[in-house]
Amino acid sequence: MPPLSFAVLLAAVLSVSAPALAVPPAANHPIVGAWRLSLDGGMCFEIYRFREDGTSLVTSAHEVSESDFVIGATPSARGFYKLEDHIVKDNGKPDCSGEVMKVGTRATNYVQFHPNGDMFLMCASEALDVCIGPFERIKGEQI
Repeated sequence: MPPLSFAVLLAAVLSVSAPALAVPPAANHPIVGAWRLSLDGGMCFEIYRFREDGTSLVTSAHEVSESDFVIGATPSARGFYKLEDHIVKDNGKPDCSGEVMKVGTRATNYVQFHPNGDMFLMCASEALDVCIGPFERIKGEQI
């Protein structure tokens, strides 16, 4: 089975009644920064820039998209942060999986960080059975 792209995972867990996305993460939240996801055996990469203002920029193959996001301040008892995402801009070009994200798409996913803070998995629920990753922190990269 080929690895899931963020777009495919987002489509699988769309949230019809997602709340308004307005509260940015704390400046020291572990999600803040630049992250790289390798797909297709390293033939394609997605770069995620989660900013302190609650916006993100994602590049994937020819796609460039922007989102508003909200993430929990602390992990749940199971060790996952709830991440709600709303696509606000997209250039309409295909990502690494050939998909095109639609503006207005909302999704809820669950993020679990490696103890060292330099990697995370993004999952469809608070379980490790449907996840993509690892996302690896890009050190020294401007967000």
